[in-house]
Amino acid sequence: MNATTEAQATKAYLVPFVVFMGFLLLLQFGGPLIEWNHPAADWWQRAPEQLIYPIQSLVCFTLVLWWRKNIHWEWKLKPCLIGMIFGIAGISCWLAPTFIADSLPNGVAAWAGNPEWPWYKYLLGLDSRIEGFNPAEVFGDSGAMYYSALVMRFFRAVVVVALVEELFWRGWLMRLLVNSDYMWKVPFGTHSWRAYWVTTLCFMAVHQPVDYLGAFVYGSLAYLLTVKTKNLGAVIVMHAVANLVLGIVAVSFGKYGLW
Repeated sequence: MNATTEAQATKAYLVPFVVFMGFLLLLQFGGPLIEWNHPAADWWQRAPEQLIYPIQSLVCFTLVLWWRKNIHWEWKLKPCLIGMIFGIAGISCWLAPTFIADSLPNGVAAWAGNPEWPWYKYLLGLDSRIEGFNPAEVFGDSGAMYYSALVMRFFRAVVVVALVEELFWRGWLMRLLVNSDYMWKVPFGTHSWRAYWVTTLCFMAVHQPVDYLGAFVYGSLAYLLTVKTKNLGAVIVMHAVANLVLGIVAVSFGKYGLW
């Protein structure tokens, strides 16, 4: 790659993720400024995330499309099928704690001895995960607005998140950690322990503390898939399948805190 090509590749792999995280910061700090939990409030005032998330999704997806020619896509059947298996395995580990929490007699707190600090939640992820993104609370459980919000949420999780995160974590950051001076000469999926630990721990850190254990296991499996298949499509498919299952579980079991 020449300098111009490398600059375009950096934009393609890095900028969509940066913009995605920027929208999350906007929601975190700007959301409370417009939030108004009142019967007379518009839907976007009662739940700013219902407005911010669709805009975030469309903007970031557009950026990926805009720079798609600067991304070295690989969509091979066998690696992608392996990615599907890894996605199901990874998200199963992520989901296991919440179902274990539901099965414990007298609840998680009683099982843990009712500690003052709920270590079982933040260290093991043992929580029912009921409170979270539920469009029915804003739009009711039917109607065009409800289904539009649900479709956009799945689009965000399955398509946009899978693309922008894997382009960044595995496509950009791993290369940077292997060789920061000549990162675009580093083949995709090149292994180094520094790349493993930094990408996995950073991936874990951008999630909720209750998800840390699941994110660490999932991130480790994603890293393994990356270095074994050396195929970008495989890890994108893994992420997409994992988030699809996660969304289905969240809606089906009322565990909206999962997403």
